[in-house]
Amino acid sequence: MIHELLKKLDFSEKEIEVYLAILRNEKITPSDLSKITKINRSTVYSVVGELVEKGVVSHDISSPVKYLAALPIEELENIIRKEEEEVRKKKEIVTSAINELKHITSNKKYSAPKIRFIAEGDIETFMKNQSPVWDQSMLEADSTWWGFQDHTFVENYAHYIDWYWTQAEENIKLKLITNKSIIERVMEEKKYPRRKMKYFKKKVPFTATTWIVGEYIVMIVTNSRPFYAIEIHNAELAKNQRELFKFLWETV
Repeated sequence: MIHELLKKLDFSEKEIEVYLAILRNEKITPSDLSKITKINRSTVYSVVGELVEKGVVSHDISSPVKYLAALPIEELENIIRKEEEEVRKKKEIVTSAINELKHITSNKKYSAPKIRFIAEGDIETFMKNQSPVWDQSMLEADSTWWGFQDHTFVENYAHYIDWYWTQAEENIKLKLITNKSIIERVMEEKKYPRRKMKYFKKKVPFTATTWIVGEYIVMIVTNSRPFYAIEIHNAELAKNQRELFKFLWETV
C-alpha cells in the first residue's frame, strides 16, 4: 500500500526502498544502507540526494560518522509545498507573458475567419436565428444587405423572406443583384419597399446566393440538392466583398 502511495508522489522504486530503510533504522550510514537495500553505494548516494531534494531525508552532522536520517514523516507535505510554489511562479510567468503578448497582438488587425457549415435541414432555422446577429452587424457597418441572389433561393425560401421583412430592423435595407426570373416578379408584387433588386442584362451563371451582412459573408447553394450554406465571420473579408458589390450595384 505505502509503495503505491509513494509512487503517486513521484518516488522511484529505489527512492522508496532507500527511504523506507532509513525510516526503519532511524539513522544509518550510507554503507549500511547499501548492504540492507543491496543497492551499490554510488547509487545510494545518488538516491539519497534525490530524497534530500524532496525534503524527506537529511544528513546527521552531529557526530563524526556521516549518518542519514529521515525527517518527520509530516515533512512529506514539503513535496506539495514545492509544487504549489512552482505553480504559483508559473502563474506569474504566464500572466506576464499574456500582458507582453497583448502589446504584440493589439497592433495587428488580422484575425482568422470563423467558418460555419450548415446542412440543408438546418438552413431555415439557422437563418432565423442569425438574422438579429446579421442585422446588428449591418447597422454597425452601413445598414445594407449587399450581394447576389440566385433565384432558386427565393423559390425554396420565400417564406423566410416574408418572415424577415415582418421583423427586420427599421433601418435595414437590401440591395441585391440577381438574374431575371418569374419568382422575382412574384416577390415584387409583395412590395417590400426596403428590398431593392437589380437585374443583370444577360444571365450570369452564378450558382450560389452570396450575402454581405456587416462582418459576415453568407453563401447558400440551392440550385441542386443537397442544399447547404456557409457563413464566414471576418470583418476584413466582408469589407472587401461589400465594396465589390457596391461597385457592381452602381454599374449594373
